[in-house]
Amino acid sequence: MSVTTPIPPPLREWAQAIVGPVSERNVSHNRPNSLVWELTYDTGRAFAKLSPNPMSFARETRALREVAPGLEPGTVPWLRGADAHQQALLLSLVPGRPVKSLSLAPGGERALHRHAGSWLRRFHRGPSDLSVQDRKDAAAEIARAAASADKHLERAGDLISATERRTVRWHAAELGRIGPLPAAYIHGDFQPRNWLLDAGRAGNTFGAVDLERARPHAAVADVVLLTCGPWVGHLDLEQAFWNGYGRGLTAEEERALRCLSALDAASAISWGVPNGDHEIVERGRATLARLEVLAA
Repeated sequence: MSVTTPIPPPLREWAQAIVGPVSERNVSHNRPNSLVWELTYDTGRAFAKLSPNPMSFARETRALREVAPGLEPGTVPWLRGADAHQQALLLSLVPGRPVKSLSLAPGGERALHRHAGSWLRRFHRGPSDLSVQDRKDAAAEIARAAASADKHLERAGDLISATERRTVRWHAAELGRIGPLPAAYIHGDFQPRNWLLDAGRAGNTFGAVDLERARPHAAVADVVLLTCGPWVGHLDLEQAFWNGYGRGLTAEEERALRCLSALDAASAISWGVPNGDHEIVERGRATLARLEVLAA
């Protein structure tokens, strides 16, 4: 996605019907299907976003309508408008700076992850907030993940070694043997690139954006990207997160986390190599190397 791509006229007209005349700036992520523009109008700023597909639009719209209102104001976008025909969302600004742009001292990093844990616990809400269908959908996500190994390995081809393939298949089979897991309405892409930190008068306020992968799932699925990324070699950050979250993982969740991490690694390698995302590929290979001894 080129950052010089102009906003489509129908999207601009739709947004202006809600907030008035705007000027825009492309703020899309450097990845396929990211289509986001920052809009400036007389009384403020907002973001216009085109979802990559109908499922992402439905997931983000539901999360913003049903889950976000239960969070502290200013810690998640407010849905200003949704247009199913364009798969368009008009979102409020979340105060703060992107965490990836900050240089935090070790104490600040620990505080950030504690805030992240606290935010995610509120986003996950309680078991009573899930419908019967939500629980079925969460169980189906785990079953779908367990069955996804062959798809990832086929797509990866010779990008994944024979040893790595054994590791992936072993963990896929192990995931299928795990019993019911605590379910939640997850964020789905919970990692520092989607975090904001607002250093206001009342102290640092944590916020999160990009809810297009939000859905019912096992609660532990929301920490796969953390355990394979910023927590590697930083037990203090992981402990700070769980202190904020208010509980640790059960033994079954620990097993599931290892399995989901292996499957995420296979997916990361198979997607990252052809798309030139070296960071995600390195993350995937490092994850499989850590898990290899368990699969031996």
